[in-house]
Amino acid sequence: MDIGISSVQLDDSGRGFTFQKDEPLLMTMEDNIIPDVTLTAYDLVNTSSESALADIIYAYGEDTFARRIAKAIVEAREIAPIKTTFDLVRVVESAIPSRFQKGKTNPATKTFQALRIAVNDELGALREGIAGAVAMLAPGGRLAVITFHSLEDRIVKNAFRDFQKDDIVKLIAKKPIAPTLSESKSNPRSRSAKLRIIEKL
Repeated sequence: MDIGISSVQLDDSGRGFTFQKDEPLLMTMEDNIIPDVTLTAYDLVNTSSESALADIIYAYGEDTFARRIAKAIVEAREIAPIKTTFDLVRVVESAIPSRFQKGKTNPATKTFQALRIAVNDELGALREGIAGAVAMLAPGGRLAVITFHSLEDRIVKNAFRDFQKDDIVKLIAKKPIAPTLSESKSNPRSRSAKLRIIEKL
């Protein structure tokens, strides 16, 4: 299982996954978007309470400025709905102190990640996928999972540990396998990758 998402798909989706383009604030992976039924980032940003937004941004984006960002979002939407990616970026940037806006990543990166995860229930899908895969494995069969951020890796680590405690699987490597320096240089997006492997007993 490769839990990474295709940057090519996201960049060309037209659904607001990237803040490099001004697009509708959707962020859903669903092929068919049904108005008033499909949950979108627009819905979360414009209807969630300030505390709910702060929880989403902190839990799924691990952003220390989550409360400030949530407050700025609520204040901004009282003036006008936050409709596009650029609208949201401007709000997030207004909430973060200027000294923290000069890093390598855009200040809105964590907020965008958090909303995408929440809209698509990515962590719930990961838990469900691991459980289903382990159930399908024959004795001696292996499950390998590559994750790209700490939230995903924590879920995989805990799930594998629980299956091990129940004597369902054994760990092939106690610690996650990381890319080598040469791999990271040839593919910079692999820098944060972690590989964990289990074998069905």
